[in-house]
Amino acid sequence: MDTNLIKTTLAQEAEQEVKENILKFWSEKTIDSKNGGFLGSVENNLSINQEAPKSSVLNTRILWTYSKAYNMFGDKEYLTLANRAYNFIKTSLWDQEYGGLFWMLDYMGNPINTKKQIYAQAFGIYALSEYYLATKNEESLEYAIKLYNLIEKYSYDQKDKGYFEACTREWETTNDLQLGPGEMNEKRSMNTHLHILEAYTNLYRVWKDEKFKGQFQELIKVTLDNIVDHETHHFKMFFDEQWNSKSEVISYGHDIEGSWLLFEAAQVLGEEKLLKRTKETACLMAQKIYEQAIDEDGAVINERFEDGTLDEERIWWVQAEAVVGFINAYEMTGSLHFLQAANETWNFIKGYMIDKKHGEWFYNVSKEGKPNNDYLKVGPWKCPYHNSRACFEIVDRMK
Repeated sequence: MDTNLIKTTLAQEAEQEVKENILKFWSEKTIDSKNGGFLGSVENNLSINQEAPKSSVLNTRILWTYSKAYNMFGDKEYLTLANRAYNFIKTSLWDQEYGGLFWMLDYMGNPINTKKQIYAQAFGIYALSEYYLATKNEESLEYAIKLYNLIEKYSYDQKDKGYFEACTREWETTNDLQLGPGEMNEKRSMNTHLHILEAYTNLYRVWKDEKFKGQFQELIKVTLDNIVDHETHHFKMFFDEQWNSKSEVISYGHDIEGSWLLFEAAQVLGEEKLLKRTKETACLMAQKIYEQAIDEDGAVINERFEDGTLDEERIWWVQAEAVVGFINAYEMTGSLHFLQAANETWNFIKGYMIDKKHGEWFYNVSKEGKPNNDYLKVGPWKCPYHNSRACFEIVDRMK
């Protein structure tokens, strides 16, 4: 195996993909010139639903993507798109009365679901801190810190540590905790904690507040102590208030994504003992995915259900995060099988996930490689963040 050739090829192809396909698609096909911001729904065939709702998740991820693209490549067009996303978040998604981000807006930018899902607040922090890195706009950093303070005030559990899933618009407790269709309505989830961790990692890059540092460090430990199953080396998915696991589902995609995000968090924090512990955990998690979840075509399987059956749909974000997770494992260990796995998953993406006719990536394809047109190319969850980030990380690491 020619490792230098693999690295060079990966870097070149990822840079071409993100510039000429992903970023180009979102800048050309998703701007809502009539109602502001970005379109809420585009199908695989580019059919547009002009009146589709606009989610906080989609719009914060767009802000992160174009801020990061500008930070990576310096193209002013990317900054223009980042500015557009920032202004939409500030004027439409931000709750002027109670603070924080609404969960969902209608197509004209009016709130239709006002609950404060902590997952969405975390993506606000992630995006706003990246925008600050791109612009040095102090206002955006202030918004990010406001979101951090709201999460800590209303979602943080003083007794058992960690964070609860959601609050009402007024930041009161609620029983409406469910993140999305098919998700459990439990007090805590791996998914929300993982993305708070991701957000706090980016915020700590630009804001070295001592109290915040303590909360950031605690969150890494909470993840290691309560969310990682150290017998199986998988994440546990849902929990009650006392951290009792409520699900036996294994999300291979979140495991491989979490392995590199967890290690990155410990790197940015810079505490040596915690970094050593986190690295050991991340390596074991990546190895378990390598052993259990790679199919013969190089794709990573989505989930294993409680009855042991597999969801073998090839989901766009799972493949994107797998490439980064395997590259990260290769960098941590020097083990060539991880680099080979990253290369094989990337080859699957090129062959099946990328829509060569209409642009961007399909949401999912079947085990046989057939796109599922029931899923949107642009929607409340389908965004440019996972696949653009994979490309950014490949370029940065492989060069």
